[in-house]
Amino acid sequence: MVPEPTAAAVRTAAAEIADPQLAAGQAKFFQARPGGYGEGDEFLGLRVPQQRAIARAFRGIGPDAVAELLDSPVHEHRLIALFLLRGEFEQELRRRGGDATDAGVEVWVKLYLDAVRRGRVNNWDLVDSSADSILGEYCRRLGRLDAVLRHAQDEDLWRRRVGIIATFAHIRHGDATALLAVAPLVRDDRRDLIQKAFGWMLREVGKRVDEAVLLGYLEDNAAEMGRTALSYAIEHRSPEERAYFRSLR
Repeated sequence: MVPEPTAAAVRTAAAEIADPQLAAGQAKFFQARPGGYGEGDEFLGLRVPQQRAIARAFRGIGPDAVAELLDSPVHEHRLIALFLLRGEFEQELRRRGGDATDAGVEVWVKLYLDAVRRGRVNNWDLVDSSADSILGEYCRRLGRLDAVLRHAQDEDLWRRRVGIIATFAHIRHGDATALLAVAPLVRDDRRDLIQKAFGWMLREVGKRVDEAVLLGYLEDNAAEMGRTALSYAIEHRSPEERAYFRSLR
């Protein structure tokens, strides 16, 4: 029997496999403690494959149900909602022949952007599971970077990380333009979760686009980069290259 695609049914499915012991460990890992970057987040104790399976079971869910899940204080509800949102966005794109300007596609993009704006995409796994596949892919198909740049220049930790990770949609298609446009906006931000995201995307440029683009950027910017971003960017370089770029700082 196919479950009814409602927010309540999704919450029930998640509750049925909740693991309180795992939840305690997840709360610690995602820094849900006072003063942590995930302060106040609640956890049921579900692993990511379990959450993906729930999302698959509720394909065809409507925007209102996804929005309701995104407003939940429970971390897993929001991640499942993002898996659902991504799936419906991609399905609608296929249905519309890849036309990102179609109203049916934009419904899901607007829902995502609203969730980001309201602080509902507020941990690194939530950002990393959605930013490139929704916002990044939408902007790539439109041939416009304004929304990506707007998020990257935002001082809010999660909105800025969304802007950085969104560039991965372009990188996966062999295009470093988006990241190079974002780089000046984020290079000097020393927050750990920004440093890691920026260095990761630089590393992916070297891996998926062109080593020369990565090395050229590092030659010009390594001296000004944070230690963490630089370490992530050069992780797969030779020992000699790593030593050289570290010497520029």
